Amino acid sequence: MKFRLTIFVFLVFEVVSAQLPKGFVYVNDIIKDLDVELRYFSTHNFVGDTIEGYKANKLILTQQAAEALKKVQEELEQQNLCLKVYDGYRPQRAVNNFIQWARDLNDTINKQEFYPNVEKRYLFRDGYIASRSGHSRGSTLDLTIIDGNTSKPLDMGSPYDFFGEPSWVEFDKLTQNQKQNRQMLQSIMRKHGFRNYPQEWWHFTLVGEPFPETYFDFIVE
Repeated sequence: MKFRLTIFVFLVFEVVSAQLPKGFVYVNDIIKDLDVELRYFSTHNFVGDTIEGYKANKLILTQQAAEALKKVQEELEQQNLCLKVYDGYRPQRAVNNFIQWARDLNDTINKQEFYPNVEKRYLFRDGYIASRSGHSRGSTLDLTIIDGNTSKPLDMGSPYDFFGEPSWVEFDKLTQNQKQNRQMLQSIMRKHGFRNYPQEWWHFTLVGEPFPETYFDFIVE
């Protein structure tokens, strides 16, 4: 009996610890078939290591942002397309991790892939990294469009998290197909209530976000 009681108490603790702050949801509970690849839970990012605060590949957003994103997904599915999300809610401790990384100018392990033409010392000055991120408010996300059959991302002209002019929304040195893909992403996200950050074609924030002045720091788990 004591053994069973101990197990019961442990399970209750696990359930309670996984609860999200009021107003936040696990997006896959809202959009069952959403493709999620949180890059900061992996080593495939500009730092080259798992980022502090990411302990699971679970996309978290505010309820309002998730519901708006569902409308985007549903419309894309009518064209045999889907969304792929690289980041959503981001703990402030993850942003602090970026700040700490940026101070070590010799740590450039992934420079060639993510910022080949930008000096690391200028990443903050040029707006590629911020000491406070809209992601920490819970209604900002990074995403692209993928083919519904192959799950392959459409060609947007630059990779996700590429720091440089090719990632600017208005960058003109793109093929016609790349321009059309970017325009499709911009149009459908705008249609369903998101605004874009001009220097990153993948970055969108819900208009009228519910926590415009609050930067959260709970762990992604």
